[in-house]
Amino acid sequence: MAVRAAIIGTGEKSDDPDRTGYAMAYRHAPGYQRLDGVELVACADIVRENAESFADSFDIRSEHVYEDYEEMLEGAEPDVVSVCVPPAIHAQIVVDCAESGVPLAIHCEKPMATTWGDCRRMVEVCDREGVQLSINHQRRFGAPFTRAKSLIDDGTIGDLDRIEFGEVNLSDAAVHQFDLAGYFTDWSPVEWVLAGADFSEENEWFGTRHEHQGLTQWYTESGVHGIASSGEEPGMGAEFVGCYMRLIGENGTIELGAEDGPHLRYRTDGGWNTVDTGETIHRPQPGKLRLGLGKVVERAPFGDKRSFLPTSFVERAIEDVVDALREDREPATSGDRSLYAAELPFASWESVRRRGRVTLPLEIDDNPLEALVETEEGADGSAGETADGANVDGGTDHSAATEPNE
Repeated sequence: MAVRAAIIGTGEKSDDPDRTGYAMAYRHAPGYQRLDGVELVACADIVRENAESFADSFDIRSEHVYEDYEEMLEGAEPDVVSVCVPPAIHAQIVVDCAESGVPLAIHCEKPMATTWGDCRRMVEVCDREGVQLSINHQRRFGAPFTRAKSLIDDGTIGDLDRIEFGEVNLSDAAVHQFDLAGYFTDWSPVEWVLAGADFSEENEWFGTRHEHQGLTQWYTESGVHGIASSGEEPGMGAEFVGCYMRLIGENGTIELGAEDGPHLRYRTDGGWNTVDTGETIHRPQPGKLRLGLGKVVERAPFGDKRSFLPTSFVERAIEDVVDALREDREPATSGDRSLYAAELPFASWESVRRRGRVTLPLEIDDNPLEALVETEEGADGSAGETADGANVDGGTDHSAATEPNE
């Protein structure tokens, strides 16, 4: 099956990306171009110059460079579309693409959307229209994580009891770890979430508000407890845990991205065993020979340097998307499965709003953090009321109470 691919939201490529945009389209494009029988045929961006620059980088014909993605769908008729726009407009573009009747598959950047209702709507519409939806949780394809899953499945640390991690925020950044938490627990449903958060200081990523600091707990039907710390203050986030992710079993512990070195290690009898996967938790680590060959090819008038370098996690995710389309199967990062990771940040913020434990599935449509921020700003320091009627004082430290309020 020949596949025509297109990208919505090229962004502006930068050697120093910041929290206004990472131009993820430049990471998606090689994922399509390296695959046999796949052609990157079109791109769209509301800034024409950005789209044209992207097209020049990836040899897209000028007649298939667009400012309007709906015109791109009609004019280029792609089979697969990557959506690389800011999170606040993920849902509308995914829904528009699905309802257009053009693409057979949509691969959207994470996080899914900025409200829980929009996350569910994306999946519901794609299911209704028969369109394959996937979210770019590319870490799932990294060797440190797949090897860690093998260690769990092999019983190396016994039954998994606890997951710990820290990140700078619970949604845009920690959604990777929430997704991995689902992966490591075989998607055991989460029963409840209990969280506290501070949002007194503005913390905006890609146009979306996040908590300044937070702490969340969750519990799965299979009996696994989770705890995550968020924030960039000393002692919070990754510093709180001391590694990217810790998996504690009845007979041992696995650590991913340890601060003191290894990207994967485990212990069962007091001493650490390092597992060399050839990759960090972020990307492959090509050896000196591969890097040297790549430099030679880069200077040569022929050849492709990429063929000498290992595939990135994003490229592997896109390969799975295309393979799933060709094989008529669910992709590993399907929309349905991605709801697992998307729900936990919203449930955490809902716990803050309710000042208590929240049972899942989550029965809200909005973004509780945005609602809390709006309440604070509208109250001018006086008592306010949240959307669900819970009383919120004029302070800014909204730690959840310990009593359930479901």
